[in-house]
Amino acid sequence: MFLDRLLGMFSVDMGIDLGTCNTLVSVRGQGIVLNEPSVVAVQKGTNKVLWNGNAVGWAAKEMLGKTPGSITAVRPLKDGVISDFEITEAMLKYFIRKVNGSSRIFGPRVVISVPSGITAVEKRAVFDSAARAGARRTYLLEEPIAAAIGAGLPFVEPTASMIVDIGGGTTEVAIMSLADIATCESVRVAGDDMDEAIINHMKRTYNMMVGEQTSERIKIEIGSAAPVTAETTMEVRGRDMISGLPRKTVITSEEIREALQEPVTAIVEAVTRTLERAEPELAADLVDNGIVMAGGGSLLRGLPNVIQKATGLDTKLADDPLTCVARGTCTYLEHLEDWRETLENDIDV
Repeated sequence: MFLDRLLGMFSVDMGIDLGTCNTLVSVRGQGIVLNEPSVVAVQKGTNKVLWNGNAVGWAAKEMLGKTPGSITAVRPLKDGVISDFEITEAMLKYFIRKVNGSSRIFGPRVVISVPSGITAVEKRAVFDSAARAGARRTYLLEEPIAAAIGAGLPFVEPTASMIVDIGGGTTEVAIMSLADIATCESVRVAGDDMDEAIINHMKRTYNMMVGEQTSERIKIEIGSAAPVTAETTMEVRGRDMISGLPRKTVITSEEIREALQEPVTAIVEAVTRTLERAEPELAADLVDNGIVMAGGGSLLRGLPNVIQKATGLDTKLADDPLTCVARGTCTYLEHLEDWRETLENDIDV
């Protein structure tokens, strides 16, 4: 332990929210220092990252859907877990080097948030990717706990706290008490599924192909889970599936709300199932404490109202829901010496 602390003087301990859409890195005492898309640009047919390993994050996201035949822009995480080991390793190496600096002798200790429902094999992939990317020691922290800490919930107290964390690949629903999860559910329906639902709607209704970035923009600008005061329209450009030529059309917020009903319903059902499994005393606490929502997907207009109507519990957004998990890993870093025995950790590397 003394050696670990000594080595820590020559490295930067960091918390990583390894998300399907975005990766955020926080540093003890500094807060969030990096927020970039989880995208890597590689040469097609290989796992070689472009530009000496620097085609990662924002530089790579700009290429999504626009690459020539020789380049592929890859998102190496799917449904919150690693789908491409080598590219995830390259991405982590880039982010760790960017934060830790290339001149430091020793690698950092890293706390990485992971979905609560991942398998042992998926956990091993995270450990191995972090180790090969330069981490000296890796700890895994379940996303609902990180989100609850980042949202400022009293999860260490003997009272129930409930978090609904909607990311890009997974939705984490958990009821916590006494610094641990009492009951939780992790469903692989989240922001990406909303984008996919919009893409499918454009195909069915307008015979138009739109890309991921366009569908995400539609979701952000006019998407909603419940009727809004002023319904709006939006001009969308894409490729006609019949003629193959570029064209544009106008869509309404009402039709996008209808297209989003399937993923929204799946998320609401996960919340109600989790509540049904709660112990009576914890359920009683939630009548007063309510539900807190975090993650980018929770920003969909009207979603807190839909969940409140389905559960009868007061539902509100956390402050800055996009960064809750990253801020939670940062707080955990600050108490790492006290809390690390509760974390799942890898051997020293």
